[in-house]
Amino acid sequence: MTRLDPACRPMLQPWVRLRRDKVRDAWVLLAPERVLFPCPTSCEILVRCDGERTLGSIVDELAAAYEAPRAAIAADVDAMLGDLADKGFLRTEAAP
Repeated sequence: MTRLDPACRPMLQPWVRLRRDKVRDAWVLLAPERVLFPCPTSCEILVRCDGERTLGSIVDELAAAYEAPRAAIAADVDAMLGDLADKGFLRTEAAP
């Protein structure tokens, strides 16, 4: 599994979209010939993957929002985003 640098800026690939499916009343991650149904917690991570925030700042925001230990949030976020990167849904840019 890909391990992401905390200083990287994750973002969805240009051909991947996070959209609200009105029929299913659920969020979907759409890619060519693929659909994923992320849980609400995963959506909280994905909406922050805008290419502006660093992975570290995403973890900080989520730790504050959920009043959870930063290390636990960091492990979960790194695992989820690393898996998406391995599947080609996510890309990263180095922080300037």
